[in-house]
Amino acid sequence: MSAPRLRRVLRDAGRTLRASGEVSVVLAGDGLLRRLNRDYRGRDRPTDVLSFPGAGGEEGLGDVVISVPTALRNARRQGHTVQQELDILALHGLLHILGYDHETDDGTMDRLERRLRRGLQGRA
Repeated sequence: MSAPRLRRVLRDAGRTLRASGEVSVVLAGDGLLRRLNRDYRGRDRPTDVLSFPGAGGEEGLGDVVISVPTALRNARRQGHTVQQELDILALHGLLHILGYDHETDDGTMDRLERRLRRGLQGRA
């Protein structure tokens, strides 16, 4: 797992989206993601990524919390590396921080995420 690569993914996506500010990324276990998912979303189960928007400006754009065990399972199921899955989840979390919501936006976030993911391809 490469922290410099995750920083690069988020920096490049931020530039493309004309967003700037600090994003914190926390790599955690399923237990923490389950508790956060239960406490903040009312869903008592682990999930792959959660986002917590910040105030912006000097206080930062927000936090992205990724479950490493779930990322490992996702990577195996999807047939790509754990690093690729972490890139995908970090990008997904960033989009949520910026206000995109795939559950309510008629596909806008999904289309944008696919476009940004294509930009990740070929970058190691």
